[in-house]
Amino acid sequence: MVVTHAAAAMLKAGIVGLPNVGKSTLFNAVTRSRKAEAANYPFCTIDPNVGMVIVPDTRLAVLSKISGSQKLVPTAIEFVDIAGLVKGASEGAGLGNQFLANIRETDAIVQVVRCFENEDIIHELGSVDPIRDIEIIHSELILADMASLEKRRQSREKKAKGGDKEAKKEVELIDQLMPHLDQGKPAMTLDLSEDERELMSGFFLLSSKKTIYACNVLEDELAAAVAAPDEHPLVSRVRAFASEHSGSEAVVISARIEEELSEMPVEEAVEFLAEMGVSDSGVSSLIRSVYHLLGLRTYLTTGVQETRAWTIHAGDKAPAAAGVIHTDFERGFIAAEVVHYDDLASFGTKQAAKEAGKVRIEGKEYVVKDGDVIEFRFNVSK
Repeated sequence: MVVTHAAAAMLKAGIVGLPNVGKSTLFNAVTRSRKAEAANYPFCTIDPNVGMVIVPDTRLAVLSKISGSQKLVPTAIEFVDIAGLVKGASEGAGLGNQFLANIRETDAIVQVVRCFENEDIIHELGSVDPIRDIEIIHSELILADMASLEKRRQSREKKAKGGDKEAKKEVELIDQLMPHLDQGKPAMTLDLSEDERELMSGFFLLSSKKTIYACNVLEDELAAAVAAPDEHPLVSRVRAFASEHSGSEAVVISARIEEELSEMPVEEAVEFLAEMGVSDSGVSSLIRSVYHLLGLRTYLTTGVQETRAWTIHAGDKAPAAAGVIHTDFERGFIAAEVVHYDDLASFGTKQAAKEAGKVRIEGKEYVVKDGDVIEFRFNVSK
């Protein structure tokens, strides 16, 4: 069985955190590479490393057996390993300006948080306190946003006074954002209308990016922390903070273990995890969570030649989903023959699913769901 990946424009998730929290080690594991040098000193990652990351999806193997596919093609996203941030980055400390510029180019943030004690691995601030670390990064992003908004306000105020309606809307939105940010709250948590949120997207604010927290624990703590995260003294604090302050998710990982797993054959890695009492790789969970955080969903196609995962945005309708395969499919869209993966896997064949009434014909207004298995009907002469 051949496994390849789909080549397409991908959204990026930036891996950020203070120095020596496990960012580069995690990047190595996520991308199954050693592109990022993991070293016990700050700023070992100076230029951002970019890696394409396959999104784990067990559905592909099941569908390939049903269809007798010769090839599997999973979908992918990009991860970026960004240099460690220090307090004062918004004023240029450390590699602050470069850090902020690199993170501005990403679509979401994976903040690696150190949730382990180890005297052999120095902490930039001399002690381990995950909430303090999170708040330092939040503060630097917010301070950078406030400076950016102040400049934007100065450039828009004159136009607003001159009657420019768009400039007036921007100034009004900035006037809402500034006091919110001044209270130490990220832009993403401000209650805005859809129109205001769309306008804010043009500001490219660092604190408006969706965030997921990767709680990096010791190797011998992984199984217990995954099974009962709220009983781990440091992980529980991160989970509570993430939930209370931004409604974000916190995923437990052990970057060191994940790096070891990334160098093993798949079968060995599964056995290794089982021996540790862990059913799934923390990195696999993290990748899937980031994929959904980015607002991405997967539909599937399957046949003798290949079984493939296709990336769409949540809420995309059938013609847009067809266009991911080829623009002609969208332009000449007629209908979509749809069966959900769960039904197809349950009945074992498409014919059996069809006889059970699980195969449907959907039109242009159908919103594609994650896990839909689709065959499009189109006419390019239209």
